[in-house]
Amino acid sequence: NSRNMAIAIIDSGGNLVLLEKMDNTQLGSIDICQAKAQTALRFKRSSKAFEELVEKAGANLKILAMPGVTPIEGGELIVRDGAIIGAIGISGALSTQDTQVAKAGLAVI
Repeated sequence: NSRNMAIAIIDSGGNLVLLEKMDNTQLGSIDICQAKAQTALRFKRSSKAFEELVEKAGANLKILAMPGVTPIEGGELIVRDGAIIGAIGISGALSTQDTQVAKAGLAVI
């Protein structure tokens, strides 16, 4: 089952460095991949960490009210020599698949 994905890479200041999307990618994925990358960068952890908090019996639904949080798996930090240099966000498939693609991208960077 092929998925059309969007990929965003931002630098340590949150500036968009790269945005790529496959043909026929749903337009919403463009914003979502950037939001996932921003979440990872702003909070210095993967966006999956917030998804897991929300999933825990909804006990942390207040996270949804936090500015700049997209609690959906698929945003990962880019770290080099122990320093955060940016983040990558992927959208277009199941969120677990988005993370797999993000981690594959990190392995190449």
